[in-house]
Amino acid sequence: MTRMTTIGAAQLGPIARTEPRAQVVRRMIALLDRAKDRACKLVVFPELALTTFFPRWFMTDQAEVDAFFEREMPSAETRPLFEAAARHGIGFYLGYAELTPDGRRFNTSILVDDRGTIVGKYRKVHLPGHAEHEPERPWQHLEKRYFEVGDLGFPVWRTMGAVMGMCICNDRRWPETFRVMGLQGVELVLLGYNTPDRNTAGFEPNHLRMFHNDLVLQAGAYQNSTWVVAVAKAGVEEGVGMIGGSCIVQPSGEIVARVSTVGDELVAFDCDLDLARLGKETIFNFARHRRIEHYGAITAQTGATPPPE
Repeated sequence: MTRMTTIGAAQLGPIARTEPRAQVVRRMIALLDRAKDRACKLVVFPELALTTFFPRWFMTDQAEVDAFFEREMPSAETRPLFEAAARHGIGFYLGYAELTPDGRRFNTSILVDDRGTIVGKYRKVHLPGHAEHEPERPWQHLEKRYFEVGDLGFPVWRTMGAVMGMCICNDRRWPETFRVMGLQGVELVLLGYNTPDRNTAGFEPNHLRMFHNDLVLQAGAYQNSTWVVAVAKAGVEEGVGMIGGSCIVQPSGEIVARVSTVGDELVAFDCDLDLARLGKETIFNFARHRRIEHYGAITAQTGATPPPE
């Protein structure tokens, strides 16, 4: 007997700086409607899905920055998304900028079940970019300025018939992200991202952007025997190209579904959650094969320490 569930990757095309949230939510509901037609039980939306990717701009007016943040979830503007999902019986992952009641700011995602109830929250741990204005760049990447490092760790939740975890964008590049969830028996990792199609910190062939995206998703899925659903904000957004490439990866590390555009698009796949069992019980049987007595450096230090010359 298998545990089969249909999952949708709901990619969003560009969001203009002036596009109101209500319009973005309508676009997301249209993707949910398609997901209903495909019999999806879970849909994944991108990182910072409700607005343009605002860390590309240097802003000194805190009120201008905070206009991109959500003070409550759901809000009056986002409630229709929750209602539509509950009406369809579809759970979802949603990324957004969170402003807490005590004034803290996080790059956040939530997991909402098929009744429209928030059952999990994650705050991005691996913030990329920089904190100060760097005018030599064609655009900024100021996540370290606008967000705090997430304080919730990498929890997982048993919901909708699976053990699910979440991460956001740059988290996918760090193997510790997947391993911490893998050590909790994760079967399904959900993540959203906004990734420019060029590296402004130094020269790098542009094709490597998508190559590295696929590389880390496939490695994370295989090495932890888990499904991974990774969903982008894509296309040319406010003059910045975003890679797209939203996909679903099975526990073998193989990509089994991928979008074909850089606009609003839904791809769906019938995921057998029990495929995660093979790796967990054999080559990646952590209880049998991990050797934590040799891994101390992973949590004892941050920077690399080469041997003496």
